[in-house]
Amino acid sequence: MTADRAALRRELRDRRRALGAGDRIAAAERLAAHLLALPFAPATGYVSGYWATDGEIALHVWQLRLPRECVYCLPVLNEDGRLRFAPWRSGDPLVSNRHGIPEPDVAPSSLLDPEQMSLVVTPLVGFDLRGHRLGMGGGWYDRSFAFRHQRPAPPWLVGAAFDTQRVETLDRADWDVALDAVCTESTTIDCSSRATA
Repeated sequence: MTADRAALRRELRDRRRALGAGDRIAAAERLAAHLLALPFAPATGYVSGYWATDGEIALHVWQLRLPRECVYCLPVLNEDGRLRFAPWRSGDPLVSNRHGIPEPDVAPSSLLDPEQMSLVVTPLVGFDLRGHRLGMGGGWYDRSFAFRHQRPAPPWLVGAAFDTQRVETLDRADWDVALDAVCTESTTIDCSSRATA
């Protein structure tokens, strides 16, 4: 991670943390509407969100409004550096991972592989209109969905963010996996036709 990328992460994280509670609640409502209106939003299958931390835009409204035949999942860090996914409903037990983020408390045998997902909504620190995503720097999503370099979706990958997290352009590394779309509180950005270097 370069110093410039580290500085950009700090700036964008500060921007999203600065939003007031009322703005966050309203943004989660509007975000849910955009996610549910995606042209590829599945009516069945496994879909994943994330547990919002550090000022990330929340997904609870979207989770509650998903079609009944969709199974909501949360990501789980795996020792091989890839994510696995566990079905989760409000009230199910959680444990904190090594970064202090809640994960479903389930047996490893019940975890789903990334390839089994229909739609994955990813957290991000920053994004551009081409679908390039600036994450926290751990590479979890890029490693987990590297197979998409050879095989297009599914699963569909959609970033969720506040408008304030948009940047003009992000450099793309060879290992970066582009997003199909980004949803914010005000819009949906179709990145599929813009994801060139």
